[in-house]
Order: sequence, then C-alpha cells, then structure tokens
Amino acid sequence: MKLIPVIAQDAQTNDVLMMAWTNAEALRRTRKTGYMHYWSRSRAKLWKKGEESGHVQKLVSLHWDCDRDTLLARVIQTGPACHTGSATCWTKTPWRANPDVDDLLAVFAERKRKPKKGSYTNRLLDDPARLREKVIEECLEFLMAVRSGKKKDIAEEAADVLYHYLLTLFASGVDFKAVAGVLERRRR
Repeated sequence: MKLIPVIAQDAQTNDVLMMAWTNAEALRRTRKTGYMHYWSRSRAKLWKKGEESGHVQKLVSLHWDCDRDTLLARVIQTGPACHTGSATCWTKTPWRANPDVDDLLAVFAERKRKPKKGSYTNRLLDDPARLREKVIEECLEFLMAVRSGKKKDIAEEAADVLYHYLLTLFASGVDFKAVAGVLERRRR
C-alpha cells in the first residue's frame, strides 16, 4: 500500500493545519464524500478527520506538488485541526499569511470591547457616516497615488484604504474570513 503525505491548509486563512498520510482508498472516500479521509499508520486503518471529535475538514481542492509525491488539501476546517485542541499541529498560535491584518482586526475588537479615549478607531466606529466618507476619500487618494507612480505614496495610501476597508467590514459585522471565502469560491 503506497502512502502519500498530505498537507492540510485552511482555504480561508491559508493556515497550514496538519500533515497526515493518505492512500488510494482514503482519496477515493475523500472524493466521494467531500470530507478528508486519511490513513492512520499507528492504528493501521482509514479514518475520516473529525469522525470522533466532530472537527471535520470539508474538501475545497486537492493539488499535487511538482513531483507528484505530496498532496496539498485546501479545506474548510471545523474546530481545531490538532488532536491536542490547538488550531494547527504546528504551534499553539497559528502562523498567518497576513499577521498585520490579524493584529489590526484584534485592535478593532479590543476598541469595541474597551473603547479608548481619543482613539481614531473609536471615533470612526461611533460615526458610521464618517467611516463611509473616509473609505471613499482614501480610495480616491490611493488612485491618485497610483496615477503618480510613486511607490512609497502608493503603499501609504493602500495602507489607509486597507485600514478603513477592514474597519468598515468589522463595523458591519462581516468577518474578513467571509470575504476570503467568497474569493476562494470565485477562484474555483
């Protein structure tokens, strides 16, 4: 029985969740059910990820590496991926493709939970009309920077757009993961 390593990656956050083994039968079951199945070397049997814990992995896509000897499974993870209860098998705190975005979203949540006097974020959260105006203003400034071709200005204005865009999503109650999910579905 030929075993193939599989790296499971969250299709919405790009977090690397776990590594496991698969074989032809596990892949057949994965394709048939739409949920990840693996081969357990220690138990010498097939298993569906989450069959006991409920922390299943819904398959989004499978990709071979360049040598066709390793698979990347892009999945939608329910609950933690690791048997220890951690989000991933790699660390207690998952590696993020965009830690700055995650940190900014955490600041928004903290400001909402515990408003800070004089906080620009709190002023915008308290004034939705002003926040909408700032999104428009920052987008226009970004486009002007692009027209100028000055990379430093483009980066500065792009940061302003991103901040105000993410704050608007947050204020609207839309999780950034939902946006990432839409992009993932459109990519397919």
